Amino acid sequence: MKNSIAIVGIHTGIGKTIASVVLAEALGADYWKPVQAGKDQRDTLLVRQLLTDGAKRVHDESIVLSEPLSPHAAAAIDNVDVDYKKFEWPQTEKTLLVETAGGILSPMSANTTMADFIVHYRLPAILISMNYLGSINHTLMSIEVLKSRGIKLIGVIMNGIENEQSEIFIRRYSQVPMIGRIPYISSLDNENIRKRAMQLKPSLAQFFGNAND
Repeated sequence: MKNSIAIVGIHTGIGKTIASVVLAEALGADYWKPVQAGKDQRDTLLVRQLLTDGAKRVHDESIVLSEPLSPHAAAAIDNVDVDYKKFEWPQTEKTLLVETAGGILSPMSANTTMADFIVHYRLPAILISMNYLGSINHTLMSIEVLKSRGIKLIGVIMNGIENEQSEIFIRRYSQVPMIGRIPYISSLDNENIRKRAMQLKPSLAQFFGNAND
């Protein structure tokens, strides 16, 4: 969809939601998570609290599933058909950041993945990575999947603790640009999100210009 960017991860639990809100703050973008698994742990509500003017810039999910499981498993429990072709796309003039769940090949439904969803809507993607033992492999495999599906990969954002040698290897081997870094945020509030956004903004300029400023 026009002016939409998929925010994808190398794994679950690597900080896609916090990266999304920092990116949205830095770019003046809107946020949407189409499928939420776990009605008591809705990322949309957290982003709405953290993002400046979040009530106006954060769009409701298409589907909220009861259990905090992989969407295909949660959908089976709720007897819900997750069909991304039927999603009602948010209406906005701003750039829309679309946060996926889990990793790039995590299920969205019983027979589709996050990658299938991105391909269907022809979304470019930003890959969120984090340094841990095994993350080079996870990052490079994710990049290979994106490339093999013909998904335009804008670049990689590193989340959390720095590991210079790992990041150099990923960049050199993949030939994919490192957009920037989001250091660990110990206290989640709008002020700290804005600080991280201002730190990231100069790195984003070469990829997005002034975005929605």
